[in-house]
Amino acid sequence: MKNLCTATIFFLLGINSLSGQQQQTLSKMRVKYEAGALSAPEAIERFLSENKIKQYAYSKESLKGYKVSGTKCVNESIIDCLGKMLRDIPFEVLIYNNTVIIREKKTTTSAKSDNVDIIPVLDTLRSTKGTESIANREATIEEVTLSAGYYSVKAKERTGSISKVTAKEIENQPVLNVLSALQGRMTGVNISQNSGVAGGGYNIQIRGQNSLRTSSAIGLDGNIPLYIVDGVPLSNALNDFSSTSVLAIPGGRMNPLNSINPNDIESVEVLKDADATAIYGSKGANGVILITTKKGRSGKIRTEFTTSYGISEAFSNIKLMNKEQYLYMRRSAFANEGITTFPINAYDLNGTWENNEVDWVKTLIGHKATSSDTQISLTGGSDTTSFLVSLGHNEQTTVYAQGFKYISNTINTNLSHRSKDKKLQINISNMFSSQKNNVVRAEIASRAYTLAPVAPDLYKSDGSLNWAGTSFTNPLAAFNASYTNDSKLFQSNANAEYKIYRDLKFRLNAGLNYTTVDELSLMPNTMYNPAIAVAATSAYSQAAKRNQQIFSLITEPQLSWMRKWKNQQLELLLGGSFQRSVRDTDELSGVGFESNKFITNIGAAKTITVGDQSSIEYRYAAIFGRLNYQFRKKYIINITGRRDGSSRFGTNNRFANFGAVGSAWIFSNETLFDRLNWLSFGKIRGSYGAAGSDNIGDFQYLDNYTVSPTLIYNNTTGLIPSRLFNPNYSWEKTRKLEAAIELGFLKDRINTTIAWYRNRSSNQLVGYQLSAVTGFSSVMANLNATVQNTGLEIELSGKPIISHNFKWNSSFNISFPKNKLISFPGLEGSSYANQFAIGYSTQIVKLYQLEGIDPKTGRYKFTDFNGDGKISSPDDNKIIREIGVKFFGGLSNTFQYKNWDLSVLFQFVKQDRSNFNAALALPGGMTNQPTEVLDVWSLGNPNGTYMPYRTTDSDGSQTLFRRSTATVSDASFIRLKNVQVGYSLPLKSSIFQNVKIYFQGQNLVTWTNFFDIDPELFSSSSLPLSRTYMFGIQFNL
Repeated sequence: MKNLCTATIFFLLGINSLSGQQQQTLSKMRVKYEAGALSAPEAIERFLSENKIKQYAYSKESLKGYKVSGTKCVNESIIDCLGKMLRDIPFEVLIYNNTVIIREKKTTTSAKSDNVDIIPVLDTLRSTKGTESIANREATIEEVTLSAGYYSVKAKERTGSISKVTAKEIENQPVLNVLSALQGRMTGVNISQNSGVAGGGYNIQIRGQNSLRTSSAIGLDGNIPLYIVDGVPLSNALNDFSSTSVLAIPGGRMNPLNSINPNDIESVEVLKDADATAIYGSKGANGVILITTKKGRSGKIRTEFTTSYGISEAFSNIKLMNKEQYLYMRRSAFANEGITTFPINAYDLNGTWENNEVDWVKTLIGHKATSSDTQISLTGGSDTTSFLVSLGHNEQTTVYAQGFKYISNTINTNLSHRSKDKKLQINISNMFSSQKNNVVRAEIASRAYTLAPVAPDLYKSDGSLNWAGTSFTNPLAAFNASYTNDSKLFQSNANAEYKIYRDLKFRLNAGLNYTTVDELSLMPNTMYNPAIAVAATSAYSQAAKRNQQIFSLITEPQLSWMRKWKNQQLELLLGGSFQRSVRDTDELSGVGFESNKFITNIGAAKTITVGDQSSIEYRYAAIFGRLNYQFRKKYIINITGRRDGSSRFGTNNRFANFGAVGSAWIFSNETLFDRLNWLSFGKIRGSYGAAGSDNIGDFQYLDNYTVSPTLIYNNTTGLIPSRLFNPNYSWEKTRKLEAAIELGFLKDRINTTIAWYRNRSSNQLVGYQLSAVTGFSSVMANLNATVQNTGLEIELSGKPIISHNFKWNSSFNISFPKNKLISFPGLEGSSYANQFAIGYSTQIVKLYQLEGIDPKTGRYKFTDFNGDGKISSPDDNKIIREIGVKFFGGLSNTFQYKNWDLSVLFQFVKQDRSNFNAALALPGGMTNQPTEVLDVWSLGNPNGTYMPYRTTDSDGSQTLFRRSTATVSDASFIRLKNVQVGYSLPLKSSIFQNVKIYFQGQNLVTWTNFFDIDPELFSSSSLPLSRTYMFGIQFNL
């Protein structure tokens, strides 16, 4: 896609008017030139210098990596000679306003693109004064084009909020999902990982949480954005909860973008406000993420080969007690209870175990994980046709060792064609990916942080696991249980555009997506102590299997018309979207096998239980339109509208209307500001509109029944009613308001954008409480509850230094989101009273007020709000603490000196979160503790944090402590997210156009005072994130 795949065009200017002499007409000038094979920038610079051409515009950056063949010109025109020189690379030459322009050929086609005119570039050229040489002057002109999905818009003419990250910013990073590479780079887009498990899920919120349905509950998350890859919506099946994967993948959810190789991505655009998202109607409430994959480039066939190798290790913010500290705690606990003879089950103290010291973090999750990534791509073509073929392979081991591994293979192809008369454009993209993920089926990380640091020998002399009779549960046995996820994705997209008449175009976008996910969970009897019954034979082994197949088709015909006259421009777009998706699910589980060799074949199980066997069809239809009007390139109005129909809603509310209006005033084009030389660009924009969400699951409005494996009568399996019919089941709606100002200073050397927004989401779909006599606790219904998200977003970017040998680009972004529940009728008397509170964030916890430790009893003391002499809920957990982000952002700097380049990205988050105390086992029991627990209260340490050690929580003090104000604290952090250092080898004569060696580091350093494993993770039981060091080399032929 032409403009969708073009990020920023940098022009190197050198305009020199000879003092006192008339400029020569370049179109009539004859030149001579002779040279062998050279790099493209070197050849062009030599040509211009030898022929004393001073009026030119081209980009060294875009030419970098290209090599031209030997060229000889004798008394030829500039266009002919340069055309001969550049014949094998995708660049063209033109002369405009007596200036030589060298730019990339505009041959990439798209059904959703508009031509980028050269006139704005040349307007800037005409305004440039001075007689500086190539070495002394380099200015930049940006003509950035953004994709809004169904249409493209120049960045300076947009009326909506669209953030964009290009391939240059995220290439070669040691990540499996592009979302990791986006962290800290965009305003309003808050991304966090669920765990350090390869192939796991992500939590992404675009301008806050709109729906009360979150991933914390087992069910559908109503806050997932819409993912679109090359015009085709990506299935959210992987985001659904899976009981098969829940112990292996935290939350039982994965992210659909795991199937896309980040190195195949050309750009990522995130649509945020109503102006940008309303055209997506019922799919755009939570924002839209547009992924554009790389496309072919015309010219001589080019080959790019990249390979890298990395080493990763899990890192944690928790330091645990060593053997001596742990034994001191244990002995003190018994002493505090007056016990002098250790009981028989105190194996760590009574001599049953040999009391070897074991570092469980190192033993269970402390191994070095390795990764290797290889990618090769070929691209080329003629003036009218271009192609791309890309192959990728990635392998990554885990910090568990034990042979667990993640393997990914990808194939990406693209073919673009444009007719010679430029009336017909066709673009076809295909993507195939296969991921196989094999991990341990257990929460190993939680065991690593809680197991006692003293233990018997892990292995017997014969190499088998040691269970010390039945006194020790050997955690290494958990590695015998595994979870395997084998997913495949095939996606094909074709879009065509035909110019019917001068200003009238017909476009057709069609695509299909086929996703298959096979999950296999194995629990052999060998994961248990052989001394107990369930471990005796394979007759107790278990296996579970789940298969999903999703096939989706989408067709989107569009008709567009654009007319320019005098100082006005009008664009009209009318289109339709028709989507059909079928999802087949097959679940089986089996118990009892003749041998564990047959455990992968559930058909060999003695007892087979049939789970979900379903085929669900989803249909969706919409019509949409857009009107965009510009006057004098200063005043812009953009109106979008859409009418949607979805099979997911009740018969009384199957259709809904959505729309938005956006406007902009480019005040820097007013004559009033002509004298402000320091102000190069200024724009005020705003928008208001509504988008919706149909991410609510299929057929939720109908009477639903669940097959019961236990209710069997006369050999007939029974059905249990699980959901009530609701014909008024309807859309959740989000009304969005935004105002923003965009400024450019010093010829756009410094740019800033400040945006304020307010989103209000109503018609919330939640369980409406029913009387118990109905047989149901609730029915899913739309309640008049309203969630509000407001925020301020600030972006600042600049080019502090631009010289011939050294460049420095810097960008900073920060977002201040605020989430609040502003209405919920009947909340106090509902089952949600302990989960939500009016005027607070939708992410809260109600806690007991911890006052400290009572010196009379040595136990925790809590505030008794109702004065009844006991601490209980809901009367005494009155302290409301908000869990969530206060602000977040990133700071990025890129330096380039000759052949060296360095990029550094810092990510920062200000937030409150539940800490390690929320899951803290009783200090004094047979579980290890963080070293912070050594700060125990005593008469000699009256300010101690933790009560004296005990072996039993007889009065429930520890249980109350885990629900008290001690469990929520500041989880803010600053993270050195990514560092890349690269060096391009200086090649004068070689078969390679360019060779680059690079180093990348990911998650290198984290600064935080948070009391838990990692401030980014939501659970203390999750595998920590990994610190990665990677070396790579890239060849261009």
